[in-house]
Amino acid sequence: MTGIHHRYATVNGRRLFYREAGDPGKPAFVLLHGFPTSSFMFRTLIPLLADDFHVIAPDHLGFGLSDGPTVDEFTYTFDALTDLTAGLLAQLGVDRYALYVQDYGAPIGWRLALRDPAAVTAIVTQNGNAYEAGFVESFWSGVFAYQQDPNETTEAGARQALTMEAIRWQYLTGTPDETLIDPSTWEHDYALVSRPGNDLVQLALFSDYATNVPLYPSVHKYFRESQVPLLAVWGRGDEIFGPDGAHAFADDLPLARIHLLDGGHFLLESAVDQVAALIRPFLQQAAESSSSR
Repeated sequence: MTGIHHRYATVNGRRLFYREAGDPGKPAFVLLHGFPTSSFMFRTLIPLLADDFHVIAPDHLGFGLSDGPTVDEFTYTFDALTDLTAGLLAQLGVDRYALYVQDYGAPIGWRLALRDPAAVTAIVTQNGNAYEAGFVESFWSGVFAYQQDPNETTEAGARQALTMEAIRWQYLTGTPDETLIDPSTWEHDYALVSRPGNDLVQLALFSDYATNVPLYPSVHKYFRESQVPLLAVWGRGDEIFGPDGAHAFADDLPLARIHLLDGGHFLLESAVDQVAALIRPFLQQAAESSSSR
């Protein structure tokens, strides 16, 4: 089994942690995590793909083992997180790559693709939204209320997503067999988002998430014009981004491969082998197609 390297790089004065595996001479595959986790969510997927791909999985600033400057020291926006991700890839000499996006990783991935469409050879989206159809109202209503009118009441509602109970709910909801989910996952995430000052980091990103939906028309245009190969592999039981979000990709990418699997928001925790079995042939075909152009 190919070993996973645990590395740090300084980008724009900020120290970012990333996991890296595989031969740098092979096609690059960049894995972008969501809220409230980190590259830790890819710990079991990376070894299943690293024999054939150069896999890179960073922790976004404010998450995981990357730096977590306070909101007074850094303005947390999805544009800013994209800048850091682009800077890391440039530093590593990675200028063409496939993307894996999940949750927060999606708006970062979409920004990367819009900035340099030719760099992205393929996209795997695992519960990573690009359409309003994907939002599950029961989860998002509190975040939307906070975005529209940040006050003591709406902030309290948004802060519920930072509790141990809410993070545990994200991992277990929609999973057919909860005993497959390692409790250390939500314990790990909760400990990191509970660091002093990190609550304000997360609230800043909840607020800035409002910039993502207006970006969707540009993302859809990019899909239509590029016809980038896309695989949507989705936990059908996700109560954050529902199956309608997966099906919507076919509106702009008729050849998109869409698979709904039994599982929830963090599908890799219960179905990593199924996900890897779908990803490997998809990426191999996309790499062959890209090299022939």
